[in-house]
Amino acid sequence: MKKANRQPRYEVSRHLAQVALGQAPADLVIKNGILVNVFTGELQGHIDVAVAKGRIAYIGQADHTIGQSTQVIEAEGRYITPGLLDGHMHVESTMLTVTEFAKAAMVKGTTAVFMDPHEIANVFGSDGVRWMHEEGQQLPLKVFTTFPSCVPATQDLEDAGAALGVEDIAAGLTWENVAGLGEVMNFPGVVHGDPVMCGEIEATLKAGKTVTGHFPSDDDRELQAYLASGVSSCHETVTREQALQKVRLGMHLMIREGSAWHDVKEVIKVVTEDKVRTDNISLVTDDVYPMTLLELGHLNHVVRRAIEEGVDPVTAIQMGTINVARYFGMEQELGSIAPGKTADLLLISDLQKMEPSVVIADGSVVAENGELVAEFPVYAYPEQARSSVKLQRPLVADDFLLRSKTGGEEAHVNVVRVIENSARTAKMTAVLPVSGGIIQPDSSQDIVRIACIERHKGTGQISLGFASGFRLEHGAVASTVAHDSHNLLVMGTNPEDMALAGNELAACGGGMIVVRNGQVLAKVEMPIAGLMADRPLNVVAHEVSALEAAWKEIGCSLNAPFMTFSLIALPVIPEIRITNRGLADVTEFKLIETEIVPAPGEPV
Repeated sequence: MKKANRQPRYEVSRHLAQVALGQAPADLVIKNGILVNVFTGELQGHIDVAVAKGRIAYIGQADHTIGQSTQVIEAEGRYITPGLLDGHMHVESTMLTVTEFAKAAMVKGTTAVFMDPHEIANVFGSDGVRWMHEEGQQLPLKVFTTFPSCVPATQDLEDAGAALGVEDIAAGLTWENVAGLGEVMNFPGVVHGDPVMCGEIEATLKAGKTVTGHFPSDDDRELQAYLASGVSSCHETVTREQALQKVRLGMHLMIREGSAWHDVKEVIKVVTEDKVRTDNISLVTDDVYPMTLLELGHLNHVVRRAIEEGVDPVTAIQMGTINVARYFGMEQELGSIAPGKTADLLLISDLQKMEPSVVIADGSVVAENGELVAEFPVYAYPEQARSSVKLQRPLVADDFLLRSKTGGEEAHVNVVRVIENSARTAKMTAVLPVSGGIIQPDSSQDIVRIACIERHKGTGQISLGFASGFRLEHGAVASTVAHDSHNLLVMGTNPEDMALAGNELAACGGGMIVVRNGQVLAKVEMPIAGLMADRPLNVVAHEVSALEAAWKEIGCSLNAPFMTFSLIALPVIPEIRITNRGLADVTEFKLIETEIVPAPGEPV
């Protein structure tokens, strides 16, 4: 479904010309603003912008375009900027539907996003992608999709709810407003010629669309092989040196500032200190939580962070507008203020703060002074989307007890150790006590039980392990947000609370929960695919805030602990993870046992 005022340029081009000449009235004129010109880098004072049919018709002194029915907005010296474009983000990470996310993002000045819905794809495959894509097409926010590339993230280490192959990607690329291929996380597969990964890239290139990337390695040869294969961007850059290497090779550098990963401070040095050209650099959010949307904003926060680190405001705005449009080949439509372009505009009083007082999309005012004034349609997800948590039977405490294979009083085990504010984990070993044949956790070593339970097909498969770094003292936590296959993760100090946490999420259709002593301390219900809530931003943000407080109540003081927890099942980022199949050694891409049992005559 298209918005009525979102018309192709060829349908309105003659009318736009008439408005520019004064032969027809504009629908909207913004008077006396300071134009942020992303083409020249200038700030042009005393400028009017005339809009007709959802597009820009004239820039300059536009009195000749004003008719009796023309809406006039007095900018009164405020800056007029293009609407902000987020070139890489996951709506599911906001815990909101596309519609509720759009409301929050547009108030903060985002007028278009390029979303990668690979979370829902791991649960429902192409159907899930289509639901989110269709929801996005009816909104004032322009929602472009990059079709998920790695579903599941690995073929041999985990089981997702669905799988996407080359034929699925090729079909998805034909949908209107699918802009390219989602982040290609399986970079080893690409550089070593995996036929599925290479086939997906080739299908995207053949369709003339963009292949977005994910390359966290420092290996120069692999990077250049990755680029040569057709992947053209990366949002996983965390150091200035990596950034310089990538931009020198022509890779589009996406600098990320989300809720958990704060890369601007370091990576932006490639601009402020190395003084590289910024044409091929953009700013993205990747993953943003509800509280971040409420308290800091969306892409406007990332632009503001770049400015705080010393980037010229106009340059920072370029990295959040025209550079994104150019990367996706959409500069003739989006990302700038010029005759014929889509009228997505912001009025901002202070470029240092990047808080829009007026947001305009397709020539219509969407938000004023931080409040929505436009109506947003309702999208109804099918009942199937709300029935994604399928356990073979209710969980019981015994499900979380790992029996030792040695029969001794202690066991040597592999442990997943998390690192605060990092997607990486460390592989560690520990000696744990054994009681009644069961390997016990040890709070003195900060080691607790963890389990990953297959939840898509009700197979009953449960893998057991141990985790360190969360500093849990009591209770248990659980989540159906478990990147990327999104099985049911449960972690705790005692098996009774673990069983309760898992069963509570299964009953409500998924989400995140904290329990202690048989009582639910906090819960965020996410019944849509077990990934998204069906409630407004302020409600979800309140629930997430309570969830974070509950994590602290049971002993965890990590920043955004639920995000760190959700990533310990992702077997494409080193060093060790837990999946529904068991512990995965990501450095060697193989499954390993939790208990280390040496061969006869070998030391542990």
